[in-house]
Amino acid sequence: MALRSPYRLHAKNLAEDLNKYAPKKTLIIFSDEPDDFKNYPNILAFKHHQKGIPHCWNDRRFVVEKALSICPVVIHIDADTRILASIPENIEWQPGITAMHGDLLEQANKWMFPPDIKLMQKWASKLDISLEKASWIKESLYIITKDEGREIEFLKQWDIITRTLELKGYTSSDGYCMGMAAQKVGWTVKDNGWDTLDKITDHFYASGQAIKPRYFWNKLQRKLNYYYRLIQGWLIALNDPI
Repeated sequence: MALRSPYRLHAKNLAEDLNKYAPKKTLIIFSDEPDDFKNYPNILAFKHHQKGIPHCWNDRRFVVEKALSICPVVIHIDADTRILASIPENIEWQPGITAMHGDLLEQANKWMFPPDIKLMQKWASKLDISLEKASWIKESLYIITKDEGREIEFLKQWDIITRTLELKGYTSSDGYCMGMAAQKVGWTVKDNGWDTLDKITDHFYASGQAIKPRYFWNKLQRKLNYYYRLIQGWLIALNDPI
């Protein structure tokens, strides 16, 4: 996901790293300006406007879906990441999802806003998802491998969970929604091979360095975009009830 110019620049740096350390691999990007990547032969860029109501984090499900339509194994990596060494070719990724993970409720109580926790608990019950058994997933680096169609159901559940929560005011990260979706489809989050990739990457969390809009019109545009996505979400829900 590379929306807005700072993240497009980060994605270009990532593509250059990939060309150096894994020249046979392709980087699939969803961006507001896909033509910005036309000079990068190892990038497949697709047009995308933010769908997430408060944030674009859960929009990553669309990138993963596209990538899985092309490749049997997808490595999701945040745009604000650098690759530091050659990517091993001999890792046998297991079907399902591989990621750094932990107890979902423990992470939620440590990091989430209380209103988000209450929302998640309420809708998990309605969607028949056991949060006590679910895993939080670290969203900056994970691997999804085709699993006899279960990956399609995972993406479907991720979409349902995200739309349900965001329409009710959820603002927390996608790692919790992914963990709920994995629990819903019966996936156990694996970790074999994840540490190998983590050691050769550097995720520097550019979001923490984001520059807030200084001008009235910038703030107004962001506010208008937020309400546009909110209204659009409700219209979708009316036509396609969750």
